[in-house]
Amino acid sequence: MDLGLRDRVAIVAASSQGIGKAVAWGLAREGVKLALCARTESVLLTTAEEIRRETGTELMARVVDVTVPEQVHWFVGETARRFGRLDICVANAGGPPSKSFADTSIEDWHRAAELNLMSTVYLARETLPLMQARRWGRFIAITSVAVKQPLEGLILSNSIRCGVSGLVKTLAAEYGACNVLVNNVCPGFTATDRLIGLAKSLAAQKGVTPEQIEETWVSQAPLRRVGHPEELANVVVFLASERSSYVTGVSLAVDGGITKGLY
Repeated sequence: MDLGLRDRVAIVAASSQGIGKAVAWGLAREGVKLALCARTESVLLTTAEEIRRETGTELMARVVDVTVPEQVHWFVGETARRFGRLDICVANAGGPPSKSFADTSIEDWHRAAELNLMSTVYLARETLPLMQARRWGRFIAITSVAVKQPLEGLILSNSIRCGVSGLVKTLAAEYGACNVLVNNVCPGFTATDRLIGLAKSLAAQKGVTPEQIEETWVSQAPLRRVGHPEELANVVVFLASERSSYVTGVSLAVDGGITKGLY
């Protein structure tokens, strides 16, 4: 299937590793020109060089903290100047720490809101007008299956990420007439460094091993395994494509069947 993505221009946030990196790879293989950003320069530049060398796609990579609106403004402007357009934005950021409510400070709540909600707002404010002007666009937020089914030990993610789902639904309604599609992809337990860290954190809290935590996660999924970043990326690439032309305002779980709700 031709996804109609060749020569489109995409921003992928937090794209130096994990899910963001897999999304960048997936888009590059479809001929998308990329603007990558992350906070750690050495890892980001290594990823950018790997993608450039293997796919030949045109890309730029910049160190950006997406919780700082001025940096997001500069990065989106730099992308538009470099490529002359912007078609796709994948709003992605790391997850907040695993804590109980009693152990979560006010500062933790503020940091989680900046990281997972406000970073999406900042990216949307800068990118959606550019897509609106061209009457074509794809804005895709990466959140968590926690927006559909709260996960144990993740009160910050369970709470803050639901705000992103509400934002996505509202933006889809506001920008749909301009042929700008806004969707939310919700990964389940996916094999990344973040998941390894989460397993260690939960294991320490419960007095068990990380392997036992992972076994619990696997047992919850009908597919009896955790997901691979590339499997999540495949869904994002489809939603970024011409083939997703009648899909907007959805929060799509890519979780191996963990979510038990009907919707």
